[in-house]
Amino acid sequence: MSVLVVTGTGTGVGKTVVTAAVAALALDRGSSVAVVKPAQTGVTPAEPGDLDEIRRLSGAADGLELARYDLPLAPAAAARLAGRTPPDLHAAARRVAALTADHRLVLVEGAGGLLVRFDDEGRTIADLARLLDAPLLVVVAAALGTLNHTALTLEAMAHRGLRLGGLVIGAWPRHPDLACRSNVRDLETLSARPLAGVLPEGAGRLDRAAFVRAARWGLGAELGGTFDAADFRRSTTPDPKE
Repeated sequence: MSVLVVTGTGTGVGKTVVTAAVAALALDRGSSVAVVKPAQTGVTPAEPGDLDEIRRLSGAADGLELARYDLPLAPAAAARLAGRTPPDLHAAARRVAALTADHRLVLVEGAGGLLVRFDDEGRTIADLARLLDAPLLVVVAAALGTLNHTALTLEAMAHRGLRLGGLVIGAWPRHPDLACRSNVRDLETLSARPLAGVLPEGAGRLDRAAFVRAARWGLGAELGGTFDAADFRRSTTPDPKE
């Protein structure tokens, strides 16, 4: 793949950490990687954003943040309330396409979930994925409620003819409850494929060397790691007596 769009089932599911993990493993293999953030919200110009976090964790030096808005809102709302121009996803697609000439992998991290509005015409990261003809890596939560959010996201993708690059649980808890463990099999059923990865809770607080090890353990072979979905499923399957 040359372009992979990373989205999620909502805010706070771990998109940035998963993006960093994919970048870290690609760099570890010697691949050239660029990361694009079409719109960063909720961060002032003086504060570090998601790209800075990705650089810290993965070492990916090549990155573009195409728009930034202070308010912690969807890009369309943040731009409107600030009296500024919203992100131009057609221009973003051109910037991403240009990066593919010099990079084996270009990662595009969305904002919030799949259908968060980027402008007042209702364009979303789904539209950018279509413009790029790129698969979407969907980052999901582990806990109760994730099945509905994931099903809605996958249904919206299917309705738009978008390709699924895999599901990754963005933060697997240190002490998973019954719902988390039961959700593993159901998430795979919803996506009709094994999980593409499971990253441990707190991975974003690791130093770079430890983060690369966690990424290798937590991502499947298609993303450069050693994660075994079947082994993970077996290890988390609840006892019928629970």
